[in-house]
Amino acid sequence: MNPTPRRILIIGGGFSGMAAAIQLRKQGHAVELVEIDPGWRSYGAGISLGGATLRAFRTLGILDTFLERGAASDGVKICLPHGPQVAELPTPRIAGAEVPGGGAILRPVLAQILAEATRAAGTVVRLGCSFTHLEPDAEGVEVGFTDGQRRRYDLVIGADGLYSKTREAVFPNAPKPRYSGQAVWRAVLPRPPEIETCTMWMGPRVKPGVNPVSKTHLYLFVTEPRPSNEHVDPATFAARLRELLADFPAPTLRALREQIDEHAQIVFRPLEGLLMPRPWSQGRVVLIGDAVHATTPHLASGACIGIEDALVLAEELGRSDDIAPALAAFEERRWERCRMVVENSARLGEIEVAGGDKEEHAKIMRASLMALAQPI
Repeated sequence: MNPTPRRILIIGGGFSGMAAAIQLRKQGHAVELVEIDPGWRSYGAGISLGGATLRAFRTLGILDTFLERGAASDGVKICLPHGPQVAELPTPRIAGAEVPGGGAILRPVLAQILAEATRAAGTVVRLGCSFTHLEPDAEGVEVGFTDGQRRRYDLVIGADGLYSKTREAVFPNAPKPRYSGQAVWRAVLPRPPEIETCTMWMGPRVKPGVNPVSKTHLYLFVTEPRPSNEHVDPATFAARLRELLADFPAPTLRALREQIDEHAQIVFRPLEGLLMPRPWSQGRVVLIGDAVHATTPHLASGACIGIEDALVLAEELGRSDDIAPALAAFEERRWERCRMVVENSARLGEIEVAGGDKEEHAKIMRASLMALAQPI
């Protein structure tokens, strides 16, 4: 079915918002995207991606570009702190028989790939701009902008992340992000030849890992328990990260630790989560991505489920000329999958913080990866 072309506004230029713009332009809708950051920057180091994300990239049309500019591989190796491998988690090739089951890429590089595709699709992108107010009615939404303009749309999509202003405007009583008691450190470093796929070392409460992000570099990630979400002075990042790795005598980690100095590109982030109860829409305003289901990174699926939201929303809008049933169908298809990712990721973090049952941890990982391999 070819849906009636609509005027659609997307608030937020992150991964979910850009994916929605790309898919909705394929259907002929007039799509505008506003992003408050005038530089349209993406912060962070690397991002790990599972097979479900690569499948979504294929649908978006960016898979080949990702494979050229990122890194893809099969399996996740699990090692003891001193180095020996004790297990390997399989990563099914769900994006296609010729596509590895997972991968990683520098976050700013992925943002650039999606931004290029968003503009190429014909999306009108307005940077350094956001909304001041939303006035929904039965037929659409009147929107005021920070640049003084007022425009009317058939649909507004809030894709403005964990601290969504759209969520605050439409659902003022929605839950707030919750700190998990855990933080993650990330650093981009040269890739040694022995690192061919994602590899993790299982300490009692601290878990380091590495994942290739290109032919020449990897990103190191280290999760640690932190009882309170307190400020950490960036001047101490290198020393703190080296300290976290001190109890891991694995040769690869030792060599990487030696490269961490005050010039290293290190990102520190307290881990927060959010699962907003349904509904995720009110009238002609709908929320997607981290605005409704922000997850900790334990299943490497936060970007995945946000991009999937965009694909499913576009698909449902393409099936009906009536927006209300399309939004209802979107929520029905997305709720259980997103709930699973958020809640299972949170449980994995709880087990790690407590030094808990590794068998439960492995069981949750396996069940979650099997669920993510299912069609969306």
